[in-house]
Amino acid sequence: MNKRLNILRTPAERKSADWRMAAPSLVEDVLRGLQSTPKRLSPTYLYDERGSQLFDQICELPEYYVTRTETGILAGNAREIAGCIGDDALLVELGSGASTKTRLLLDQLPDLAGYVPVDISRSHLIAAAQRISAAYPHLEVLPACADFTQQFPLPKPSRPYSRVVVYFPGSTIGNFDTSPAIDLLRVMRLLAGAGGALVIGFDLVKDRAILERAYDDSAGITASFNLNVLRRLNRELGANFDVSRFGHRAVWVPAANRIEMHLVSRIAQEVSIAGETLSFAKDEALITEHCHKYTCASFAAQAGAAGWQAQRTWTDAQRYFNVQYLEQRP
Repeated sequence: MNKRLNILRTPAERKSADWRMAAPSLVEDVLRGLQSTPKRLSPTYLYDERGSQLFDQICELPEYYVTRTETGILAGNAREIAGCIGDDALLVELGSGASTKTRLLLDQLPDLAGYVPVDISRSHLIAAAQRISAAYPHLEVLPACADFTQQFPLPKPSRPYSRVVVYFPGSTIGNFDTSPAIDLLRVMRLLAGAGGALVIGFDLVKDRAILERAYDDSAGITASFNLNVLRRLNRELGANFDVSRFGHRAVWVPAANRIEMHLVSRIAQEVSIAGETLSFAKDEALITEHCHKYTCASFAAQAGAAGWQAQRTWTDAQRYFNVQYLEQRP
Protein backbone atom coordinates (compact mmCIF):
# COMPACT_ATOMS: atom_id res chain seq x y z
CA MET A 1 0.00 0.00 0.00
CA ASN A 2 1.26 3.47 -0.88
CA LYS A 3 2.72 5.12 2.21
CA ARG A 4 0.67 8.24 1.42
CA LEU A 5 -2.58 6.27 1.70
CA ASN A 6 -4.00 6.28 5.22
CA ILE A 7 -7.28 4.63 6.26
CA LEU A 8 -9.56 6.16 8.85
CA ARG A 9 -10.49 3.34 11.21
CA THR A 10 -12.18 4.79 14.26
CA PRO A 11 -14.97 2.65 15.75
CA ALA A 12 -17.57 5.17 14.58
CA GLU A 13 -16.42 4.89 10.96
CA ARG A 14 -16.23 1.08 11.11
CA LYS A 15 -19.77 0.95 12.39
CA SER A 16 -21.01 3.34 9.73
CA ALA A 17 -19.26 1.50 6.90
CA ASP A 18 -20.01 -2.11 7.83
CA TRP A 19 -23.75 -2.76 7.82
CA ARG A 20 -23.29 -6.17 9.46
CA MET A 21 -21.81 -4.44 12.51
CA ALA A 22 -24.71 -1.96 12.46
CA ALA A 23 -27.38 -4.67 12.15
CA PRO A 24 -29.67 -3.56 15.02
CA SER A 25 -30.08 -0.04 13.62
CA LEU A 26 -30.33 -1.42 10.09
CA VAL A 27 -33.13 -3.80 11.08
CA GLU A 28 -35.01 -1.05 12.87
CA ASP A 29 -34.72 1.38 9.98
CA VAL A 30 -35.61 -1.17 7.30
CA LEU A 31 -38.67 -2.44 9.18
CA ARG A 32 -39.84 1.09 9.88
CA GLY A 33 -39.65 1.86 6.17
CA LEU A 34 -41.29 -1.36 5.02
CA GLN A 35 -44.13 -0.99 7.53
CA SER A 36 -44.87 2.60 6.48
CA THR A 37 -47.40 3.70 3.87
CA PRO A 38 -46.21 3.79 1.16
CA LYS A 39 -43.39 1.33 1.79
CA ARG A 40 -39.91 2.80 1.38
CA LEU A 41 -36.22 2.12 1.89
CA SER A 42 -33.41 4.61 2.34
CA PRO A 43 -31.41 5.00 -0.90
CA THR A 44 -28.31 4.51 1.25
CA TYR A 45 -29.02 0.77 1.19
CA LEU A 46 -28.61 0.64 -2.59
CA TYR A 47 -24.87 1.13 -2.21
CA ASP A 48 -23.31 -2.08 -0.97
CA GLU A 49 -20.27 -3.30 -2.91
CA ARG A 50 -22.37 -4.74 -5.76
CA GLY A 51 -24.65 -1.69 -5.81
CA SER A 52 -21.64 0.61 -6.07
CA GLN A 53 -20.29 -1.44 -8.98
CA LEU A 54 -23.63 -1.28 -10.78
CA PHE A 55 -23.87 2.46 -10.23
CA ASP A 56 -20.45 2.88 -11.84
CA GLN A 57 -21.87 1.02 -14.86
CA ILE A 58 -24.94 3.28 -14.89
CA CYS A 59 -22.65 6.29 -15.15
CA GLU A 60 -21.35 4.94 -18.48
CA LEU A 61 -24.79 4.36 -20.06
CA PRO A 62 -25.81 6.45 -23.09
CA GLU A 63 -29.18 7.31 -21.49
CA TYR A 64 -27.59 8.51 -18.26
CA TYR A 65 -26.54 12.02 -19.29
CA VAL A 66 -25.74 13.14 -15.73
CA THR A 67 -22.16 11.89 -15.46
CA ARG A 68 -20.92 12.86 -18.91
CA THR A 69 -22.58 16.29 -18.68
CA GLU A 70 -21.03 17.07 -15.32
CA THR A 71 -17.70 15.67 -16.52
CA GLY A 72 -17.85 18.02 -19.49
CA ILE A 73 -18.48 20.99 -17.21
CA LEU A 74 -15.56 19.99 -15.00
CA ALA A 75 -13.24 19.36 -17.94
CA GLY A 76 -13.99 22.75 -19.43
CA ASN A 77 -13.76 24.69 -16.17
CA ALA A 78 -11.41 22.67 -13.95
CA ARG A 79 -8.80 25.40 -13.76
CA GLU A 80 -11.34 28.01 -12.62
CA ILE A 81 -12.90 25.62 -10.09
CA ALA A 82 -9.46 24.70 -8.78
CA GLY A 83 -8.69 28.41 -8.45
CA CYS A 84 -11.73 28.76 -6.20
CA ILE A 85 -10.60 25.80 -4.07
CA GLY A 86 -7.10 27.21 -3.73
CA ASP A 87 -3.71 25.87 -2.73
CA ASP A 88 -3.11 23.90 0.47
CA ALA A 89 -6.80 23.01 0.95
CA LEU A 90 -8.06 19.71 2.33
CA LEU A 91 -10.50 18.42 -0.31
CA VAL A 92 -13.24 16.19 1.16
CA GLU A 93 -15.34 14.31 -1.40
CA LEU A 94 -18.61 12.88 -0.07
CA GLY A 95 -19.91 9.72 -1.77
CA SER A 96 -16.68 9.46 -3.72
CA GLY A 97 -17.39 6.17 -5.52
CA ALA A 98 -14.71 5.54 -8.13
CA SER A 99 -13.40 9.15 -7.82
CA THR A 100 -13.20 9.31 -11.63
CA LYS A 101 -14.37 12.91 -12.15
CA THR A 102 -12.26 14.07 -9.22
CA ARG A 103 -9.11 13.56 -11.25
CA LEU A 104 -10.07 16.53 -13.40
CA LEU A 105 -9.76 18.72 -10.30
CA LEU A 106 -6.75 16.90 -8.82
CA ASP A 107 -4.85 17.53 -12.07
CA GLN A 108 -5.26 21.26 -11.41
CA LEU A 109 -4.52 21.09 -7.68
CA PRO A 110 -0.90 19.95 -7.27
CA ASP A 111 -0.57 21.69 -3.91
CA LEU A 112 -3.52 20.16 -2.06
CA ALA A 113 -2.73 19.37 1.56
CA GLY A 114 -4.75 16.17 1.25
CA TYR A 115 -7.69 14.40 -0.37
CA VAL A 116 -10.35 12.68 1.74
CA PRO A 117 -12.67 10.40 -0.27
CA VAL A 118 -15.70 9.41 1.81
CA ASP A 119 -17.90 6.44 0.96
CA ILE A 120 -20.03 3.90 2.78
CA SER A 121 -18.77 0.85 0.84
CA ARG A 122 -15.38 0.07 2.42
CA SER A 123 -13.99 -2.28 -0.23
CA HIS A 124 -15.10 0.00 -3.07
CA LEU A 125 -13.61 3.02 -1.27
CA ILE A 126 -10.24 1.47 -0.54
CA ALA A 127 -9.83 0.19 -4.11
CA ALA A 128 -10.61 3.63 -5.53
CA ALA A 129 -8.33 5.36 -2.99
CA GLN A 130 -5.46 3.06 -3.90
CA ARG A 131 -5.88 3.97 -7.58
CA ILE A 132 -5.89 7.69 -6.77
CA SER A 133 -2.84 7.31 -4.55
CA ALA A 134 -0.95 5.50 -7.29
CA ALA A 135 -1.88 8.14 -9.87
CA TYR A 136 -0.94 11.05 -7.58
CA PRO A 137 2.04 9.82 -5.53
CA HIS A 138 2.68 13.24 -3.97
CA LEU A 139 -0.91 13.59 -2.75
CA GLU A 140 -1.84 12.36 0.70
CA VAL A 141 -5.01 10.30 0.32
CA LEU A 142 -6.99 9.64 3.50
CA PRO A 143 -10.10 7.55 2.76
CA ALA A 144 -12.87 7.72 5.34
CA CYS A 145 -15.54 5.03 5.56
CA ALA A 146 -18.58 6.86 6.90
CA ASP A 147 -22.22 7.75 6.47
CA PHE A 148 -21.78 11.28 5.20
CA THR A 149 -25.29 12.31 6.28
CA GLN A 150 -23.90 12.34 9.83
CA GLN A 151 -20.95 14.23 11.23
CA PHE A 152 -17.71 12.25 11.36
CA PRO A 153 -14.16 13.21 12.35
CA LEU A 154 -12.00 14.28 9.42
CA PRO A 155 -8.62 12.59 9.21
CA LYS A 156 -5.70 14.97 9.63
CA PRO A 157 -3.15 15.26 6.83
CA SER A 158 0.51 15.31 7.75
CA ARG A 159 0.95 18.92 6.59
CA PRO A 160 -1.08 21.98 7.63
CA TYR A 161 -4.03 22.91 5.44
CA SER A 162 -5.50 26.34 4.72
CA ARG A 163 -9.15 25.30 4.87
CA VAL A 164 -11.57 22.45 4.15
CA VAL A 165 -13.45 22.35 0.85
CA VAL A 166 -16.27 19.82 0.58
CA TYR A 167 -16.80 18.33 -2.89
CA PHE A 168 -20.20 16.75 -3.62
CA PRO A 169 -20.57 15.89 -7.32
CA GLY A 170 -23.05 13.76 -9.24
CA SER A 171 -26.28 15.46 -8.12
CA THR A 172 -26.38 13.15 -5.10
CA ILE A 173 -28.01 16.03 -3.22
CA GLY A 174 -31.08 15.25 -5.33
CA ASN A 175 -31.53 11.92 -3.54
CA PHE A 176 -32.73 13.83 -0.48
CA ASP A 177 -36.13 15.43 0.06
CA THR A 178 -36.10 19.13 0.92
CA SER A 179 -35.70 18.96 4.71
CA PRO A 180 -33.06 16.18 4.72
CA ALA A 181 -31.22 17.96 1.90
CA ILE A 182 -30.99 21.12 3.98
CA ASP A 183 -29.84 19.04 6.96
CA LEU A 184 -27.12 17.48 4.79
CA LEU A 185 -25.98 20.88 3.55
CA ARG A 186 -25.72 21.92 7.22
CA VAL A 187 -23.57 18.85 7.91
CA MET A 188 -21.33 19.93 5.03
CA ARG A 189 -21.06 23.38 6.58
CA LEU A 190 -19.98 21.85 9.88
CA LEU A 191 -17.46 19.62 8.08
CA ALA A 192 -16.03 22.60 6.22
CA GLY A 193 -15.74 24.68 9.38
CA ALA A 194 -14.88 28.36 9.54
CA GLY A 195 -13.69 29.66 6.18
CA GLY A 196 -14.57 26.41 4.44
CA ALA A 197 -16.33 26.09 1.10
CA LEU A 198 -18.42 23.72 -1.02
CA VAL A 199 -18.23 22.61 -4.65
CA ILE A 200 -21.44 20.82 -5.60
CA GLY A 201 -23.12 19.47 -8.72
CA PHE A 202 -26.88 19.28 -9.19
CA ASP A 203 -29.20 18.23 -11.99
CA LEU A 204 -31.65 20.65 -13.57
CA VAL A 205 -35.31 20.17 -14.49
CA LYS A 206 -35.71 19.06 -18.12
CA ASP A 207 -37.90 17.07 -20.51
CA ARG A 208 -39.72 14.15 -18.89
CA ALA A 209 -38.70 11.63 -21.57
CA ILE A 210 -35.00 12.42 -21.09
CA LEU A 211 -35.32 11.98 -17.34
CA GLU A 212 -37.26 8.72 -17.41
CA ARG A 213 -34.88 7.14 -19.94
CA ALA A 214 -31.95 8.07 -17.71
CA TYR A 215 -33.43 6.04 -14.83
CA ASP A 216 -34.84 3.13 -16.85
CA ASP A 217 -32.15 2.28 -19.38
CA SER A 218 -32.57 -0.19 -22.22
CA ALA A 219 -29.79 -2.46 -20.93
CA GLY A 220 -31.55 -2.94 -17.59
CA ILE A 221 -28.56 -1.88 -15.50
CA THR A 222 -30.60 0.56 -13.41
CA ALA A 223 -33.19 -2.18 -12.84
CA SER A 224 -30.43 -4.50 -11.59
CA PHE A 225 -29.11 -1.72 -9.36
CA ASN A 226 -32.55 -1.17 -7.86
CA LEU A 227 -33.34 -4.87 -7.38
CA ASN A 228 -29.96 -5.46 -5.77
CA VAL A 229 -31.27 -3.90 -2.55
CA LEU A 230 -33.59 -6.91 -2.11
CA ARG A 231 -30.66 -9.29 -2.53
CA ARG A 232 -28.81 -7.28 0.09
CA LEU A 233 -31.68 -7.60 2.56
CA ASN A 234 -31.83 -11.35 1.88
CA ARG A 235 -28.10 -11.69 2.52
CA GLU A 236 -27.68 -9.40 5.50
CA LEU A 237 -31.04 -9.62 7.28
CA GLY A 238 -32.14 -13.13 6.36
CA ALA A 239 -35.11 -11.87 4.33
CA ASN A 240 -36.73 -14.10 1.71
CA PHE A 241 -37.52 -11.70 -1.11
CA ASP A 242 -38.05 -13.50 -4.43
CA VAL A 243 -36.42 -10.88 -6.65
CA SER A 244 -38.17 -12.23 -9.75
CA ARG A 245 -41.49 -11.18 -8.20
CA PHE A 246 -40.54 -7.49 -8.26
CA GLY A 247 -40.01 -5.12 -11.15
CA HIS A 248 -38.21 -1.82 -11.54
CA ARG A 249 -40.09 1.39 -12.32
CA ALA A 250 -38.90 4.98 -12.69
CA VAL A 251 -41.49 7.75 -13.02
CA TRP A 252 -41.28 11.55 -13.23
CA VAL A 253 -43.43 13.34 -10.64
CA PRO A 254 -43.71 16.93 -11.92
CA ALA A 255 -45.41 18.32 -8.81
CA ALA A 256 -42.32 17.41 -6.79
CA ASN A 257 -39.72 17.92 -9.57
CA ARG A 258 -38.32 14.45 -9.04
CA ILE A 259 -37.88 10.98 -10.49
CA GLU A 260 -39.15 8.27 -8.16
CA MET A 261 -37.56 4.82 -8.34
CA HIS A 262 -39.88 2.02 -7.26
CA LEU A 263 -39.76 -1.72 -6.88
CA VAL A 264 -43.22 -2.97 -7.85
CA SER A 265 -44.66 -6.25 -6.57
CA ARG A 266 -45.77 -8.33 -9.56
CA ILE A 267 -48.17 -10.38 -7.43
CA ALA A 268 -49.84 -10.35 -4.03
CA GLN A 269 -47.25 -11.90 -1.72
CA GLU A 270 -45.81 -12.10 1.78
CA VAL A 271 -42.17 -11.60 2.69
CA SER A 272 -40.39 -12.49 5.92
CA ILE A 273 -37.65 -10.22 7.26
CA ALA A 274 -36.08 -10.11 10.72
CA GLY A 275 -38.91 -12.21 12.16
CA GLU A 276 -41.63 -9.97 10.73
CA THR A 277 -44.05 -10.86 7.93
CA LEU A 278 -44.84 -8.13 5.42
CA SER A 279 -47.65 -8.22 2.88
CA PHE A 280 -47.37 -6.75 -0.61
CA ALA A 281 -50.44 -6.21 -2.78
CA LYS A 282 -50.23 -6.82 -6.51
CA ASP A 283 -48.75 -3.70 -8.18
CA GLU A 284 -47.82 -2.20 -4.80
CA ALA A 285 -44.79 0.08 -5.06
CA LEU A 286 -41.82 0.15 -2.69
CA ILE A 287 -40.01 3.50 -2.98
CA THR A 288 -36.23 3.08 -3.07
CA GLU A 289 -35.00 6.47 -4.24
CA HIS A 290 -36.08 10.03 -5.00
CA CYS A 291 -33.98 11.92 -7.54
CA HIS A 292 -34.86 15.61 -7.29
CA LYS A 293 -34.14 18.02 -10.11
CA TYR A 294 -33.66 21.72 -9.47
CA THR A 295 -34.04 25.15 -10.89
CA CYS A 296 -31.27 27.56 -9.95
CA ALA A 297 -33.74 29.36 -7.70
CA SER A 298 -34.92 26.23 -5.88
CA PHE A 299 -31.36 25.10 -5.18
CA ALA A 300 -30.36 28.58 -3.99
CA ALA A 301 -33.25 28.48 -1.51
CA GLN A 302 -32.11 25.14 -0.06
CA ALA A 303 -28.47 26.17 0.09
CA GLY A 304 -29.38 29.49 1.67
CA ALA A 305 -31.42 27.76 4.37
CA ALA A 306 -28.26 25.84 5.30
CA GLY A 307 -26.08 28.94 5.36
CA TRP A 308 -24.43 28.66 1.92
CA GLN A 309 -24.30 31.24 -0.86
CA ALA A 310 -23.17 30.60 -4.46
CA GLN A 311 -20.13 32.56 -5.62
CA ARG A 312 -19.56 30.93 -9.02
CA THR A 313 -21.73 28.82 -11.32
CA TRP A 314 -20.84 26.69 -14.34
CA THR A 315 -23.28 24.93 -16.68
CA ASP A 316 -23.36 23.09 -20.02
CA ALA A 317 -24.65 24.41 -23.35
CA GLN A 318 -27.94 22.52 -23.01
CA ARG A 319 -28.41 23.70 -19.42
CA TYR A 320 -28.89 20.15 -18.19
CA PHE A 321 -26.64 20.47 -15.13
CA ASN A 322 -25.01 22.97 -12.78
CA VAL A 323 -21.77 22.97 -10.83
CA GLN A 324 -21.47 25.65 -8.16
CA TYR A 325 -18.84 26.97 -5.79
CA LEU A 326 -20.41 28.17 -2.52
CA GLU A 327 -19.08 29.90 0.55
CA GLN A 328 -20.64 30.30 3.95
CA ARG A 329 -22.86 33.30 4.43
CA PRO A 330 -21.71 35.79 7.07
